[in-house]
Amino acid sequence: MTPEAIRAQFPPLASGRAYLDNAAGGLLPQRSIDAITGHLTRYGAINAMPGHRPGQEILALKGRAREGTALFLNANPEDVALGPSATALAFRLAAAFARLWGPGDEVILSGLEHEANASPWRELERVGVTVKVWHARQPDMGLHADDLSALLSPRTRLVAVTAASNALGATVDIPAVAAQVRAAGAWTVVDAVHSAPHVFPDVQGWGADFVMFSPYKVWGPHLGALWMSPEHRPHLAWPKLSFVPQGDITGLEHGTPQFELLAGWLGTLDYLRDLGGHATLSREALDAASARIVELERPVGERLLTGLLEAPRVTVYGPSASAARIGTVAFRVEGEAPEATAARLSERGVDVAAGHFYAVQPLKDLGLYPEGVVRASIAHYTTLEDVERLLAGV
Repeated sequence: MTPEAIRAQFPPLASGRAYLDNAAGGLLPQRSIDAITGHLTRYGAINAMPGHRPGQEILALKGRAREGTALFLNANPEDVALGPSATALAFRLAAAFARLWGPGDEVILSGLEHEANASPWRELERVGVTVKVWHARQPDMGLHADDLSALLSPRTRLVAVTAASNALGATVDIPAVAAQVRAAGAWTVVDAVHSAPHVFPDVQGWGADFVMFSPYKVWGPHLGALWMSPEHRPHLAWPKLSFVPQGDITGLEHGTPQFELLAGWLGTLDYLRDLGGHATLSREALDAASARIVELERPVGERLLTGLLEAPRVTVYGPSASAARIGTVAFRVEGEAPEATAARLSERGVDVAAGHFYAVQPLKDLGLYPEGVVRASIAHYTTLEDVERLLAGV
């Protein structure tokens, strides 16, 4: 699929604006939009009920959405939960941990975290768990293994780490971190929300225990997803409805799903299948789509970073090398508040974000909280022209 054909799939791009806030939420391809409206037109709010044909079709839809999400994660469907957001699912998982741990147990949070992978685990302090922070090293805001080693102990139960910072774009070597944590006898929970649109997750290759991401950052509707290793699923007692069996992942999903959004997510996965050049949805098709996305984004991301690094009166935060970051550049313009910069750019048809984006710890460490930064974030449909418009406006 050519870049022009890709952009034609996304109706909001016809506005002519340069959309550079993809880290907050991606645009939806037309087939995802059609799937949502088609579902609502045919089914309205019919629920999954085995006693009648429409209810059976809704039940089958839920199964297909779980299977498609599992393919996206390189996982098994029975290990994948779908919910309203990654944050909501993380809090539900934290409730299970609160029944398992208490005084004397420790949790480590990386210093790059979005609060979705921090606040739920800080809740464990209420039951006596000690929370430590694995700070990133300035100025590049990289996480170092020896700093983690200094925090790990026989009391460590969980390490929370992002695959990529949602504010700074800094990436993390997840397989290496997961191996280090596992060797210490602890579990790893990975926030893949920011990395997933750029390089699709692979829970088999990562070696983590829990991984979450948000389909709405991957050009789908507003949903969240959580994978957990099958070695843990039967043994975690999360709050659930009484009739749901112990270890059944659906117990984490709490109530009636947003079926129309599941239909939309399946439409997005079909788009990704097409982007990967395959006739049927498979992990191979998604691997091909992920590789295509990397190919499309590389020159755009490099130009965004180098252009901002070279711009007068602009300070860039995070890694200075494009190989150490993904999809996002955070910056400030000298003498101008981030919100003012974003508003000025938006007047010129260039949409970027401003604020802290719930990335409290890294921006506190940089002395930028709560005002935050300007954040420009790309997707595979972002063009070099979009970036040049940003640089001219800055």
